[in-house]
This record gives sequence, structure tokens and C-alpha cells, in this order.
Amino acid sequence: MAGQIGNALAVLAVLAALAGAVIAVLRLRARRGIATAGQRATYDVLHTASLAAEPLRTGLTPASAAKAARHLRRLVGAPGLSIVDADRCLAFDGHGGHHSAQFATAAARTLRTNRSIVLGVGDLPCDRMDCEVRGAVVAPLTGADGQALAALVAVADDQPAPGLVQATMETARWAGSQLALAELESSRERLARAEVRALRAQISPHFIYNALTAIASFVRTDPERARELILEFAEFTRYSFRAHGEFTTLAEELRSIDRYLTIERARFGDRLQVRLQIAPEVLPVGLPFLCLQPLVENAVRHGLSRKPGVGMVSIEARDSGAECHITVEDDGVGMDPAVLVAGVAEAAGAHDDDAGQHVGLSNVDERLRSVFGDRFGLVVETAPGAGTKVSMRVPKFHPGVRA
Repeated sequence: MAGQIGNALAVLAVLAALAGAVIAVLRLRARRGIATAGQRATYDVLHTASLAAEPLRTGLTPASAAKAARHLRRLVGAPGLSIVDADRCLAFDGHGGHHSAQFATAAARTLRTNRSIVLGVGDLPCDRMDCEVRGAVVAPLTGADGQALAALVAVADDQPAPGLVQATMETARWAGSQLALAELESSRERLARAEVRALRAQISPHFIYNALTAIASFVRTDPERARELILEFAEFTRYSFRAHGEFTTLAEELRSIDRYLTIERARFGDRLQVRLQIAPEVLPVGLPFLCLQPLVENAVRHGLSRKPGVGMVSIEARDSGAECHITVEDDGVGMDPAVLVAGVAEAAGAHDDDAGQHVGLSNVDERLRSVFGDRFGLVVETAPGAGTKVSMRVPKFHPGVRA
């Protein structure tokens, strides 16, 4: 029995030694996987900055300031932090909120001079016996134009040290750059909406008049067709004048174009022929709203309406790897390329009917380039009597394009 116990103890000792060895190996491997202190500090700063950037990139509001304040406080390393604009304290995180009125007064000076201010204990008198606030650093948050939009106030529990001053100023400079990006994004969106409104203003009066005239011609002779055309016209205008969305899909744009061509065929009759060649796989591709429809309208209005006899409009969308290639072509009257180039350059100041074609082309070209880059503008091929072919390339997937 004693021998069996001795053998069991020996086995247990071996197992314990093996377990210790395994634990030692695991710990060694864990140490190898742990980042250095410097790497961990870098990660923490970048992660905190990314958390603060997300709300700041939406613009400066009480809600976004409240979300960003606690992350900005961590970046600065202050016991308290406030974001103040010209009217009020937008957000406060940490200790020292009872000094908000004094911080707002100092922030007003910073906004006025666009310069940082360091406050000492003498600048922040307080009746509270337990008040730990001994100073603050006030730094401007500058927008895209270099003017202060708000102020970042970092609270100090001692006379503000040079490190806190520098950290606050650098954090404010970085946060200001995020607000500047938000301003630029907002400006880009406003410009895009303005460009769409310009297209609507250029297209709508001509088409609406012609469409209603064509529908009126069928009211007595073919009431059922007049009813169908009214419904098509209603859907076309609903899409063209929708109030939301900077982008659409190729499928949606083609549906609207089909309604437009249905109404135009009622006006032109057999004189207007249409050929479609669309690859099904490119139908979900996203593109700027109303960037294809104006090209088709130009083909009908400027290319075929002046051509005697039958005219053909061809619309093609091909799958080309990472891109979708789209062409709109007509066999109409065409024009001198030199006149087209000069017309596009002068379209902004022109108001006659011919200028409408140039405005539409220029508008679509600029919008494509602003969204996808300069490599994705329109390519126009035309000559007198040879018709016009307009081509565009659209990436199948592009960051920020959500239809």
C-alpha cells in the first residue's frame, strides 16, 4: 500500500511539474503577444482620437459636443473639459462645472482674438471650500476659414503646467481640423443640392410644357392613353423633384428615363426610336442623382427634334470589371466640337435654348468629377450631321456613394 501511495505521489509530482511548465510557456507566449508600453500608449491615443472624431465630423452641436468632450478630456489629460461656443457652454465633462460662467467669459475672449488663454487661480475665484480648480487653458477651435468656431477649455487642479497648455492647444487644433472637414462636407452637399436644383430648373420648364401639350392631344381621341401618360408624367416628376438623396441607382435612373421617353414618343410618334442595351449586373450601381437623364433629354431635345425624319437614341450600360461604362448616343444633327467646347465654357452666363445643352453637360461632368475624381468626367464625341455620343465611366463601388 505504501508503495502504491508513493507511486501516486510521484505521478502527481510529475503532473504538477508538467503543469508548471505549461503555465510558464503560456505566460512566456502571452508576454511576447503584449505590446510595448509605447505601442499601447500610441494605440490608446489613436483610438481615443477616432472616438472623438466621429461626432465632431457631424458638425458642432450640443449633442456632438457632449459625445466628443469625454474623449477630448482623455486626450488632454485634464480633470475637466468644456466646449463653449459664442452663445453657451455646449458640453462639460469631469470636474469644475461650477466655473462654467467664468469659462464662458474667457472663451468669449478667445473667440474674439482667436488666441489661447491661460487662467490662473486668481482668474477663477470661488466660494466653495472643496473647489479643486486652480486654473484652465482656453484654446480656439478654428473652422475651415481659420476663424474660431468655439473654444476648448481644459480645467487644471494646479497652476496649468506647460505640458497641459501644449496638450490643450494641440488637441484644439486637431479638433478644429475635424470641424473644418465637417464644414467642407456640408458645403459639398449644399453645392450638390444646388447643382441638382440647377438641372431641374434647366430641364423642367421645357419638358413640362411639351408633356402637357402631348397629353392634351389625346384627351378626346384616346382617353385611356392620356390617362396612362398622366400617370407616367406623375411618376417622372415625383422622381425628378424628390427632396432626399444625393445618389440613385442606375436602375432607378433608367426607370425615370423610360417614363420620359414614353411621353416624348407620344409627342414625336414614330420619329423617335429608342435602343437599350443594359447589362443586368450593373443595374445596382450607384451614381449621382439626375446625371444620366439630362444626357437623354439633350439627345432628344437638341439632337433629334431638329432632325427631319426618324431619329434614334441609343442607351448602353456595360459591365467593365470594376467600372460600369455608360453611353448615350443619338444620330441627330450633331454640332461643331469647337462650338461645344466654347459653349460649355460660357454656359454659366448663357440663357438661350442652345445654352441648355451646355449647362446640362457641364453640370453632369462637374458632379461626376467631384464624386468619383477627375478621371471620371464626360467624354463627348460629335460633329455636324454626325450625331452626338456622350460616354461616362462609373465605379461599381465607391466610398460615400449610397443610393
